[in-house]
Amino acid sequence: MSINLAALKGDGGPRDGVRTQPPPPSRRQTWLDALRGLAVLAVLFEHLLDPLFPEVRATVSPWFDFGQYGVMVFFLVSGYVVPASLERRGSVTGFWIGRAFRLYPLLIVAAAAGTGFGLLRVYSELPAQLGEQPAVAGLAHLTMLQDFLQVVSVVNVFWTLSYEMVFYLLVTAIFVVAPRRPRTTGTLVVLMAAVLAGGLLPAGAVSRGLGVGTVVLVVTAVLVAGLAAVLSGGHRVRLCGAAALAVLAVVLLGANSRIGAWQSLAIVATMFAGTALRRLDQGQLHRGARWAVGLVPVVCVGAALWFGPGWGMSDERALAFRWSWSAAVAAAWLTFAAFRLLRRPSALLVRLGLISYSVYLLHPLAVQVLRRLVPYPGEVSPAGRVTWSLVLGAVVVAVATLAYRFVELPAQELGRRVIRARARVSP
Repeated sequence: MSINLAALKGDGGPRDGVRTQPPPPSRRQTWLDALRGLAVLAVLFEHLLDPLFPEVRATVSPWFDFGQYGVMVFFLVSGYVVPASLERRGSVTGFWIGRAFRLYPLLIVAAAAGTGFGLLRVYSELPAQLGEQPAVAGLAHLTMLQDFLQVVSVVNVFWTLSYEMVFYLLVTAIFVVAPRRPRTTGTLVVLMAAVLAGGLLPAGAVSRGLGVGTVVLVVTAVLVAGLAAVLSGGHRVRLCGAAALAVLAVVLLGANSRIGAWQSLAIVATMFAGTALRRLDQGQLHRGARWAVGLVPVVCVGAALWFGPGWGMSDERALAFRWSWSAAVAAAWLTFAAFRLLRRPSALLVRLGLISYSVYLLHPLAVQVLRRLVPYPGEVSPAGRVTWSLVLGAVVVAVATLAYRFVELPAQELGRRVIRARARVSP
């Protein structure tokens, strides 16, 4: 999940792409942190339903998906803050250094812990694919695109990071090609059309045709070459790199998604809608662009109701998916709109939002321990299950606080030092 870091001085120079004049730094918008806090609570609650509250799973989940609600709020927040982070820096290199030091250190820690949990069979075994093809799986995870490469995530929530990465690739490509003329409204229109066409596209087609290992190697090569081009090449090389990254993102979204093209495209459209909302707030878009933003949730819900899930399900489960996914998306949009309008966040949610990335990545491991300790929730009283949920929540927050203090913050500071050092040596 993205975080709205303070603006960092870019490293400049003609090798780093066209720079725009960054707007003056603004005060941290705590309502976005509060949204992150609420979102991670929703995801945590979703993952507690099976081990502690199966009654809620049976009665509420067919109509509302708490996890999908949480991640859609996260995606809206990412869309709102990530392009602004790139534009503030005015530096593609500074942006990617910041993202790498923001995301990878804790990701590596969580992946190592998840692998250890699987090998030790804390709750379940390590997925067979990870054990049979460790090099391929490891490389896929390093790209953070594993969910688009038909590689199972070592920690289940990692799938959302694949969408973050695809979004970064598209945002980077757009910035390199048109740094002063962001085509936000046009991008939304194209994405909405793609969502409606996405129901006709098969899921995972490229990996089925070429093989998972081949696709992982090719995607990694294109990703590395494209990023190298946009980060250090001349003008024409940067444009070629941007084109390569954009094509890679589009192919993965449309032809190799695990969950189906329309749903993947709906997620990315939601993220770009968050970008459009930021531009509207800053007066960078004509107010007539509101119609495009307002159509995004309508198109997403319409696609869900019309196409249903992009993978095999029974008719009963497919119907439940249509309604639960649609309700979650609508609720996420309403929540974002309310927080954006009121901007009076709860201090508790703000504090939780600051550590939300750690909570998000680490809580599935705590849930595994819980499922080992409470294998039969029906044998535990309702009061006992509530107590277990509170204990688990407290443990997760405590561990996440430590991870934030000793992993996230030092890594982010190191990233800032790298950016400053590069700025001093760049011509």
